This record gives sequence, C-alpha cells and structure tokens, in this order.
Amino acid sequence: MKYVVVMGGVISGLGKGVTASSIGVVLKACGLRVTSIKIDPYFNADAGTISPHEHGEVFVLDDGGEADLDLGNYERFLDIKLTRDHSITAGKIHHVIPHITNEIQDWIERVAIVPVDGEVDPADVCIIELGGTIGAGNLCVVHVGLVPVLNVVGEQKTKPTQNSIRKLREYGLTPNIIACRCTKDQKAHEAILKVLNLGSVAGEPNLEEWTARADLYDTLQETVRIAMVGKYTGVSDTYLSVMKALLHACIACGRKLVVDWVPSTDLEDSTATVAPDAYNTAWSLLRGADGILVPGGFGERGVEGKILAVKYARENDVPFLGICLGMQLTAVEFARHVLKLPDANSTEFDAKTENPCVTIMPECSNEGKGGTMRRGSKRIFFKVAGSKSAKLYGSVSHIDERFRHRYQVNPNMVQLFENSGLQVVGTDKTGERVQIVEIPNHRFFVGVQFHPEFKSRPSKPSALFVGLIAASCGQLDDALQDAACNHEPQQNRRGEKRLAASDLGDGTCRSKRQVKACSNSNDTDEAQDVTTC
Repeated sequence: MKYVVVMGGVISGLGKGVTASSIGVVLKACGLRVTSIKIDPYFNADAGTISPHEHGEVFVLDDGGEADLDLGNYERFLDIKLTRDHSITAGKIHHVIPHITNEIQDWIERVAIVPVDGEVDPADVCIIELGGTIGAGNLCVVHVGLVPVLNVVGEQKTKPTQNSIRKLREYGLTPNIIACRCTKDQKAHEAILKVLNLGSVAGEPNLEEWTARADLYDTLQETVRIAMVGKYTGVSDTYLSVMKALLHACIACGRKLVVDWVPSTDLEDSTATVAPDAYNTAWSLLRGADGILVPGGFGERGVEGKILAVKYARENDVPFLGICLGMQLTAVEFARHVLKLPDANSTEFDAKTENPCVTIMPECSNEGKGGTMRRGSKRIFFKVAGSKSAKLYGSVSHIDERFRHRYQVNPNMVQLFENSGLQVVGTDKTGERVQIVEIPNHRFFVGVQFHPEFKSRPSKPSALFVGLIAASCGQLDDALQDAACNHEPQQNRRGEKRLAASDLGDGTCRSKRQVKACSNSNDTDEAQDVTTC
C-alpha cells in the first residue's frame, strides 16, 4: 500500500480536501485504484454533534457514519463508498488510549486495505488528509500552502508557505510536494508517482471525461433558478452536498445553476412587521424561482417559513423537492391546508398537537439526541410504479439511499393523505414507513425522507435532483424518457470513452435536452459524453 498525505498550512480553507480529491482523480485516471482517509483533530467522536455553523454539513455514509464534508468530496470525486472508519478523529483515538500513536498508525493501515470501489482486492494508493507517518518509499507528503499575490505590485509572495513548512519541519516532516492553488495542470501526478515508485505500473492520466464535463459547463448559458429555503443559508457549506447534487443535475440538463438563498424565517409573517425589507426580499426570491428546494434540518426555528414555501410551491404548481425535514413539512402543510387541520404539526415542534402528522420513530429517542437516529443506507420499495420518482430511478422495484432522521410521517394518517391527493409512492420493507410522497397532478412535487444528495456523482447525478431541475426548465418529459432507456453503453464505469454522437443509431435514446446541450459545446462528441451521465 502506498500513501499520499495531504497537509495544510497558513490558514484554513485553502483546499486540502479538494487537493486530496484531485490527486485521487489524477491517480485513478492513471489506472490506479484509490481509497481515502480523513483525520480531524477535534475531540468529538464524529461530526454528528457539531453545529453546522461551525463545521458545515454532516455527511452520512452507507454504514450510518456521520463524517466531515470532505468525505463527501472523496466519494463524489473518486466514485467510491467509504465507511465510518475512514474518518479518524481525536475523539475516536482517545477512546483507545494509552497507545495513541500506535493506534493511529494501526487504524490507517487497517482501513486503507478495505476495498471501497466495488472490487475485492485493496486499493493501490490511499490518500490521507492531515497526517500520518509511514515508512519511506511508500509515503508522499503533500503540503498545501498559500502564495498570495499583492495587488499593489502584482507579485507572488511565498513567505507564508515558507513559514508553514518551517513549522512542519519542526515536527519532523518534510513535504515531498508543495501544492499551491493554480489554474493549470503542472503534472503533479508525475512527481507523486516518482516518490511512490509507481511510474512503471501507472499510465498517462485519461481525463477526457472530466475535461469534457468542465468544457460543457463553461459553455452553459441558459440559467435555472432554484430557491433554497433553509435556516443555515448564511453558511453554504451546510448544504454542500445539496449544492453539488444541484450542479450535477444542471450539467446533465444543460443549464447554468443559479441558487437564491432564502432564509426561511424571513418568509414568516412576524418578519413582515419587524423586518419588512427582508420579508419582501425573501418572498420576491421565492416567487421568482423556477423551482423550490427545502433541505433537511433540525430544530423549530424557521419551520413555519418552510411550511409557507411548501404551500406556495403546491398551490402554484412550482417544481418542488423536500428532503428529510422538508418532506415531513410537506405532510404538515398538506394536513393544515388541504385536510383542514389547522393545528397539525410534528411532535418535534408541538408534543401536544391533536393532529400529529409527524411522530418520533419507535426505535429512536429524543433524549440525548446524538447517536439516536436512523442512519445510513436503507432500502426503499416503490409501491406506485408509474410515479415520477419511480420513473426517474429507471422503473426499478427498489432503491438504496442514505438516511439521517428520528421522526417520520405518522403511519396512521397515510390514508387521509392519500384520499386527498398526497400519494405515498415509496415505503420501507414493511410497507408502513413513508419514504417518498408525491402529488401526481402537480408538475413536480416530491418529498423524500432520505438524503439523495449524498449519493450524487458528477457522472451519475441524483435521479430526484435531475427531476427537479428538468421540471424547473421544462424538460421533465425528456428526463423521464432518458431514465427509461438503457444507458449502459454510455456509462462505462471503467472510464472508457462513451459512444460518440455519430455512433447513435435510430433506436438509441437521445432526448431533446441532450441535443440542445450538445449544441452549446464546440465538440459534439465530448458534449454527448457528459450529457448522458
């Protein structure tokens, strides 16, 4: 096993995670198999109990692990599935004292050999963000530094990076490579392969698919506006995976993404009195959106504003996607304004409501909060084959998605909802736990208990995000047609070049939206590569 360790200096936010992920992409493009580990210094056992304002989103893994958002970057860039053990924190390590140093090394070596790409054997290279000390010849240390340019003189200044490397050497580590943010490929893979003695087994990187996707993105002109209605709108990292999933879907639909951040509290009636300008701005953004998304979240603040956003989308036929809490609030809104139950609520916010349309799950507890949720990959079974959701997933009988919740739609109210037009189209294996709801006669109104954003990839956008974007720009019929087709030739997982546009026969599915996206690119073949992802 070879190791690449990525460290940072000077300031946070330089892009260690992106650097680590990018190195992984390049090594993978050279024909190597890659895995990844993140080491964090905080004393929490995981990211699940850290405020999103402080640490950004909590990324949920298949096995239910709650991890740093950088593991999401690794999964998206490298198209792999990591586990909770790929996230190492000081809190986890101190759980096994007194041999802390040995435990860190043992943990890295144990987790590094776990296959994460669907194969049986261990990967060739493990990318580690932050730290670790392994034997020479198997270790490449990459230090991410800052080289600012002073506008007054237009000169690059290397002193900040020099100082951070000097500090690094005090700890006994000398970087093999110094990574400074740049806009041009400088053949970093050659330096890494040389340090790791892998030049004889790695080929030249094949980045055609990534290049084609980037080129297509640069040519996109037509926009689609999505109103993101949440309470953490001031910290974009809180919804990082949602933003990436929207971007993946927009590229697939040939649209340039514009996100309007709408603080849910600003939509509430109380804001109209105390801050009328904020109130009017929020409602103007909501009314001007092509589609509306209410993401997951916890806590009562801003809930009424989210319910108002759901109501607006439902009554005005605006494409809507509600995720986790967003889905639960579709049930609350529907109960209040369609079933005419004005006090309907979730017991999370009103334990004494007479019409509890969202209740805590029997196996969960609202005491202590942390570690009491239903988390990780779970199976969802479609009960309405003709639903939009089922069609977007390719009309399969079931799917696996990732969850993080302790409340659910009240099973006792399902019949009331369905009798009035809110259809339950996906459930768990018992058929009782609601996982997906839709309004069939709405342009696109979908609520899901799971987090589809966690499994979205640049080459494989989330089906539901594609549905939202497609509906928002008038392409839903095309998206449903695409999903019904077999794209296996165009989605070769080994990264080989996909069928070019000229290879498509009369029987091959190629929607109008794909043709339009292709026309925006200088290279039709490359455009076809990425629009069929």
